[in-house]
Amino acid sequence: MGCAGSTPAKGDGNVKKIRKPKPWKHPQPITKSQLVQMREEFWDTAPHYGGRKEIWDALRAAAEADLTLAQAIVDSAGVIVQNADLTICYDERGAKYELPKYVLSEPTNLIQDS
Repeated sequence: MGCAGSTPAKGDGNVKKIRKPKPWKHPQPITKSQLVQMREEFWDTAPHYGGRKEIWDALRAAAEADLTLAQAIVDSAGVIVQNADLTICYDERGAKYELPKYVLSEPTNLIQDS
C-alpha cells in the first residue's frame, strides 16, 4: 500500500546533480576559435551516431548553460545522467549519448587567439 505521503520516485533515484567536468588538458594547446570549431563539428555530427535529435538538442543546450539551467534542461528532457559531468547520458529508451569534455568545458591549456 505505501505511505500516504509517498509518491513514485522520478527516475528511481537516478537523478544526479550535474557538476562541471574536472579540469582537463588538450593533447596540444588550442585557441578559443579552434575549440569553437571542434564543438560545432561535434554537434553537427552527433545525431548521426544514434539517439534522438531532441535529446541531442537538449544536451547541447545543457552543455552551453550554467549548471542550474543545465539541470533543469536534462530533467525536463528526461535525460538519465550516468556521469555527473554529462559525459555519459541515456534517454528513456536506453540510447546512449557520449559527450566529449571539449563540449562541456574549456581545457586548461587554452591559448589566446592571435
